Amino acid sequence: MTEFRPDRQTYIQSHLTLAAVAMAGGMLILWIAGNPHVWTGAIGGLAAVAIRGWYLMDEALGEAWTMDETTLNGPGGRIVRLSDLANVKKIGSAVQLITKSGDKHLIKFQGDPEGVVARIKR
Repeated sequence: MTEFRPDRQTYIQSHLTLAAVAMAGGMLILWIAGNPHVWTGAIGGLAAVAIRGWYLMDEALGEAWTMDETTLNGPGGRIVRLSDLANVKKIGSAVQLITKSGDKHLIKFQGDPEGVVARIKR
């Protein structure tokens, strides 16, 4: 049995990247709107992502997937049979599982998503 647990450092790095994008986006929106206090967009973007990241950290880091010879078992009772997989690919720090019926699942915040893809495909 193989277990795919989220990586804390990857979770934090993903949120730092998201915060940078949110800060720039908030400032851009305020600049386009003609607001003279464009800098507040950076504070708002940072605060929103920081609060969200802190609030969801325990839940996100507790979502482990396990794999045996025939199935992947995920959080919330998700079960994906390896024979039902149509595609497995890396998306950032996550691994996306796509079944033949079109269902999609994410194994999030993996420190080595390429390695996870390789293990599942084996």
